[in-house]
Amino acid sequence: MPPTVTDSRYRTAMEDVPVGEYYVPLGKARTVLEGSDVTLVGWGQQVLVLEQAAQQVREQDGISCEVIDLRTLIPWDVSAVVDSVNKTGRLIVSHEAPVTSGFGAEVVATISRNCFLRLEAPPTRVCGLDTPFPLVFEPIYLPSVPKLIHAIREVVNF
Repeated sequence: MPPTVTDSRYRTAMEDVPVGEYYVPLGKARTVLEGSDVTLVGWGQQVLVLEQAAQQVREQDGISCEVIDLRTLIPWDVSAVVDSVNKTGRLIVSHEAPVTSGFGAEVVATISRNCFLRLEAPPTRVCGLDTPFPLVFEPIYLPSVPKLIHAIREVVNF
């Protein structure tokens, strides 16, 4: 049985990892799901949430989402996100950190400058709230599948 990597903070994130030696290349994103209507960008636990939201809007609304896992933030794979947004014309960035001063702002700023003439809707961030929170309220604080589905529908119907 292959080993698995788990993190107690991310109770729902458990995936198989390759057997033997492997590495994650710095600055190289992974396209998790190909799509044509909207680009969803995230990293860490949020990628699994993006995948779930993408699957639900595909089944319920026929919306095709491209899901990109940045994997590393410094450096981050600007060209992979630019290529995807040039294809879809739309961008949603999601992370667990507060929306203000979160890394998603850097992604949105970079994509706005590089893809401005190709954008069909304003780039959107679905992130944590700008407030301290106790763990008991984590489901309210964190970006969730329903929050993402709402954002996807808004961006696609802009």
